[in-house]
Amino acid sequence: MVVSLPEILSLGGEKKLTACLLLLILELFLEGAEAVPNSADIENHLELGKQFLAHNQLSDALTHYHAAVEGDPNNYLTLFKRGTVYLAMGKTRFAIQDFSRVLDLKPDFTAARYQRGTVYMKSGEYQQAAADFEQVLYEEPHNEHAHESYSRIAPAEEQWLIVQDLMARGDYRNAIPMLTQLLEISPWCVAFRQTRADAYIELNDLLAAISDLRSVNKLSQDSTEGYYHLALLLYKIGHATSALKEIRECLKFDPEHKDCFPFYKKLRKVEKGISNAEQYRDEKQYQDCIQSAESVLKHEMEEQMIIYEAKRILCTCSVRNEDHGKALGYCKDALDIMKDAQILCDRAEAYMGSEMYDDAIHDYQEALSLDEHLQRAKEGIEKAKRLQKQAERRDYYKILGVKRDATKQEIVKAYRKAAQKWHPDNFQGDEKKKAEKKFIDVAAAKEVLTDPEKRRQFDQGIDPLDPEGQQGGHGGFHGGSPFAHFHHGSPFQFKFHFN
Repeated sequence: MVVSLPEILSLGGEKKLTACLLLLILELFLEGAEAVPNSADIENHLELGKQFLAHNQLSDALTHYHAAVEGDPNNYLTLFKRGTVYLAMGKTRFAIQDFSRVLDLKPDFTAARYQRGTVYMKSGEYQQAAADFEQVLYEEPHNEHAHESYSRIAPAEEQWLIVQDLMARGDYRNAIPMLTQLLEISPWCVAFRQTRADAYIELNDLLAAISDLRSVNKLSQDSTEGYYHLALLLYKIGHATSALKEIRECLKFDPEHKDCFPFYKKLRKVEKGISNAEQYRDEKQYQDCIQSAESVLKHEMEEQMIIYEAKRILCTCSVRNEDHGKALGYCKDALDIMKDAQILCDRAEAYMGSEMYDDAIHDYQEALSLDEHLQRAKEGIEKAKRLQKQAERRDYYKILGVKRDATKQEIVKAYRKAAQKWHPDNFQGDEKKKAEKKFIDVAAAKEVLTDPEKRRQFDQGIDPLDPEGQQGGHGGFHGGSPFAHFHHGSPFQFKFHFN
């Protein structure tokens, strides 16, 4: 019996309310019925899934197979197709669920049983794999793929027992190649990867261990311990940023994890110090770089590679800040932990800044022994030799008492101060001759350091005022006279009195 809306409205009291509720339920039912995909929709999803699968777009294919399964959850072929995509994506747990559901619906579907056996074998679950392959061979005795897969199980089980014995005896070097062979058969086996990671750790091959632990975490459903140990290893090799990323993954599973949370608090401070120092270094804010790197050493005093990272940055920033004394100490500390060609070049620059040219050349040569193609070291050797030769002559920066990165304004200011100090009219007798030489040097320093091209030459170890240099034997001064500079706008007027 169908009741129209006017008839409902004509009813009164409880009958009216009941009729309205029934009408609402009916509408909801009809909406739900319309939402159920029809066979055409399902076929469309299957076709799209097939197309994406053909182009190896697994995630897109999976989306459409999901929709097809939701439209018809009892279609064993659709479930099988989705399970195959899961298998291709390495999602073992979901693949097994789909293949098992297929076998519940159609127990004689040997293709699904073989695929489930394959997943079990790749996961190192050899007993379950053997059971599936045996059933396939019972139904299809001449199935070559099943024969081949089944024949690999017993040797793999025996090899795993040997590996466990080798690990127990501490024979890690022989265990690793056998584990590698097992992982060719069972790449998704957590136990095999974890064991190989343990062996690598015992042999101090931490990078290889980290690679295996990453795989363990991907294969495990709850990897709090895995993420913690991975973070520890990354921190141990000095990769603070990567360690922080892994420890955060641990805290996603358990925000108050007994190991991850306290380590996170320390790691966050260390990582911030290193990251800030590197940023300040790149921005040429060297004093801030030094302060940030020094903060790292306050939080970490044991892990050598973290200390190395801090010292390495301190070495570089101190050199560029022209604090050569401290730089030499920081560079030595870093090099004592690990030899590095770039750090050797940094220390060589600190040696040059301290006028220790032989030591600088030695460091550049050692850097080349580590990296024979390092252009920085090749150029550094030539520069150190030029500066060593130049040191026997005049150092214009020293004469004016300015740093090598002084601005033109700072140079002019220093020149005026030095010119006033060494003005020959301020001296008598032998002191006057000394002052005249100093005054000439001051004038030469200003001429070179305020001229961009001459200053560039000097910074490369070439004195542009050297009579043997590029000035063709004229002494480098205008018209060959060392005093010509004072005839072109010098603020100081003086007379020489030669007796």
